[in-house]
Amino acid sequence: MDGEDHSMTDAPNGFGESYVVPAVGQEDDDLFIKNGTRADMDESESSDDTKEVIVSMQRRGLLPTGCCYDDRMKLHANADFGPSPHHPEDPRRIEEIMKMFKRAGLVFTGPDSDLLDILRGNPTKYMWRIPARPATKQEICTVHTPGHYDWVQELSDMSTKDLRKLSHNLDQGRASLYVGGMSYEAALLAAGGCIETCKNVAAGHVKNAFAIIRPPGHHAEYDTPMGFCLFNNVPIGAKVCQNEYPDTCRKVLILDWDVHHGNGVQNMFYEDPNILYISLHVYDNGNFYPGKPDNPMIPDGDIDKVGDGLGQGKNVNIAWPSQGMGDGEYLAAFQKIVMPIAREFNPDMVIISAGFDAADGDELGGCFVSPPCYAHMTHMLMSLAEGKVAVCLEGGYNLKAISDSALAVARTLMGEPPPQMKIPPINKDAATLLAKVQAVQAPFWECMRPGIIDVRDLGETKSRLHDVIRGYQRQILSDKYAMVPLFIQREVLYKSFENQVLVTPGLQAKKSIMLIIHDPPELRAMPDIIDNTIDPHNGFIVDGVTSYIDWAYKNDFGIIDANIPHYITHPEDIDAYTPRADEKTLQRQIQDLVCYIWDNYLQLYDTEELIIVGVGNAYLGIKVLLTNRDCKSRITAVVNFVTGSLRPVKSETDQDLSGWYKQHSLVYVANDHACWSDNNLAKKVLKKRFGGVQRSPETGLNRMMEAHASEVFQFIRVRLNQGRSGNTTEDEK
Repeated sequence: MDGEDHSMTDAPNGFGESYVVPAVGQEDDDLFIKNGTRADMDESESSDDTKEVIVSMQRRGLLPTGCCYDDRMKLHANADFGPSPHHPEDPRRIEEIMKMFKRAGLVFTGPDSDLLDILRGNPTKYMWRIPARPATKQEICTVHTPGHYDWVQELSDMSTKDLRKLSHNLDQGRASLYVGGMSYEAALLAAGGCIETCKNVAAGHVKNAFAIIRPPGHHAEYDTPMGFCLFNNVPIGAKVCQNEYPDTCRKVLILDWDVHHGNGVQNMFYEDPNILYISLHVYDNGNFYPGKPDNPMIPDGDIDKVGDGLGQGKNVNIAWPSQGMGDGEYLAAFQKIVMPIAREFNPDMVIISAGFDAADGDELGGCFVSPPCYAHMTHMLMSLAEGKVAVCLEGGYNLKAISDSALAVARTLMGEPPPQMKIPPINKDAATLLAKVQAVQAPFWECMRPGIIDVRDLGETKSRLHDVIRGYQRQILSDKYAMVPLFIQREVLYKSFENQVLVTPGLQAKKSIMLIIHDPPELRAMPDIIDNTIDPHNGFIVDGVTSYIDWAYKNDFGIIDANIPHYITHPEDIDAYTPRADEKTLQRQIQDLVCYIWDNYLQLYDTEELIIVGVGNAYLGIKVLLTNRDCKSRITAVVNFVTGSLRPVKSETDQDLSGWYKQHSLVYVANDHACWSDNNLAKKVLKKRFGGVQRSPETGLNRMMEAHASEVFQFIRVRLNQGRSGNTTEDEK
């Protein structure tokens, strides 16, 4: 069949009349799709034979997968070719995909005379060719303005000089577009190919279909071309199907997995209750293309853009915080967000805006989605709408990656099971993003509500659980050890850490003091498997710090217990889910606190022995204290328990600090810490700036603290005895 796709010379005007095959109609006696080529047999004979085959296939449920392709869409080329003619939106994109389909045996390449016999014997063996045709102005204007259509049409009448100048101007900033002398004709074919593909799926003439079309469409606004896109193909196809099949194609799901947000699709259907648009794309706080529109009233691709009016909830943006997402993130998004919402929506047809620029190998997208992952996502979507899925090509700029990915999708459409794959762990930032998307969509979808609460509905009597837990800790520590809150004179610091720093009475008179800087206690709960509620008797608090406080109290230490919240709440907070403070924020908060405690208390005391214990992320406080205050001569020993980032302790002004830290510290690192997975990393963490690192056989802070308690207490005793006897090592002199 290599010779059956029209070459550019066969269609000087972009439309080869000999190639036009009667389009699929809605009536039972209409001619069904041919092979997309000129038939050698008599037309009436062909029609009767084909009709007989189709009726037989429909009766047996053996509908094929359709494929739409036309070489003439390669005529859209950059008039401003310049010294570097290759543009990411390369005309070869569609050709390479079609070649891949043929090499894989998905498209029939034999003589037409054999076609009917194949259809009778094995009708699903090959993809059936759906002819592309130019879309009409009426069809395009179902989503675009007449002025926009006219602008694209006028490209055909422009001189090469004017086209080159226009391309140069449009290829700047957010427009990011090129045009050529045949762009209008190619764009009509792309839109028409999408329409015919969607119509054949909607009418049930094929079970599903793949439209290999260009130029892409999902960035084109209703009145403006943009981002390599002239006409917005998928919305045109969706609206035409809704208009022509109102009873069987009322609700349409458009799933867009292109790495860029489909701003045009979103804005065209932002208030439409019958079009559900779900987009998985890199957002990066609006820094990734298409970014934020110039008009702030126009919604961008952030997760809080959910639709408006009757369309509220019908716009779902899964906006990745950065590039680098892969199979784990995309499959998690499908399982947690895409498929639950799609099943609840219950569409009559699914259209995939299939950009493959999130594929592994596409430098523009910078993500790592594999062909098997695309196959699995396709397979999940085929469970909707009785399998009526139309795949329409959008972006994707690495020719190998786009071809391999499209092949995986096509094979799945044709009935091959998705290949077995190993799913990598999900990026933590992506997991947080999915939780936020769930919370944003919960008001509109029942499936998104389990585990989601609206803080504003809880009334004025609500309390954050971490405040309740700290209140409980304060009561226990007060009853057992008479501990009271440490007075903090600074207003801002006091409000942030009220009740978070507790001390034993008579602290200033103690010769030995233990300062414990720790994360909040660990929470464990078993929710009800039916409604996801948690009863108090099914929740547990695990606090490994108390045994260390008890030991210090029994050994006549003064104690400072500093609990560092993962997030410092404010009265104006209304989000039910708030992620933990980032590293920069955490360091600033801890630094303010520990330096205040040192400057206003510990530095002023006549304490002879100071032990500092750091637990969890809060052990960052030890690093900032040692590097911001000249205090090492007053500290007897340091003990840390680490499950997160290892913090190097070094100073440009104190060259001896790292060596001192190595000699005076015991740093237990969890057995499953990433540093142990690589020999080079494992060697690196043994350097003196990381302290006296020990690999714990345990995982989790509380298990580590329990397992190493006796070792820690012995280590502290040894350090105390050395100090009391005046014995020092060579490194300490």
